[in-house]
Amino acid sequence: MADHRFVASLPDLIDPAEYDAHPDGGLIRLRITVTDTGVEVLGDGMRPEQIEAVLNALNGPDDEGPEMEQMLCG
Repeated sequence: MADHRFVASLPDLIDPAEYDAHPDGGLIRLRITVTDTGVEVLGDGMRPEQIEAVLNALNGPDDEGPEMEQMLCG
């Protein structure tokens, strides 16, 4: 399970104008960046539970889970 840390802002990967083209809410975008300390994955989606499932799936079954930064509202 992920450890959540709430932050004031995160970059948007989905433009609000795209919402009408995806009425089912299934659009997800990821940005993967290699850093000095590892890999950073930024996810943006219309449904937060979908992003959390994708990011949780990146860990193995015995891993602690990722630290996720999350906004209270997007």
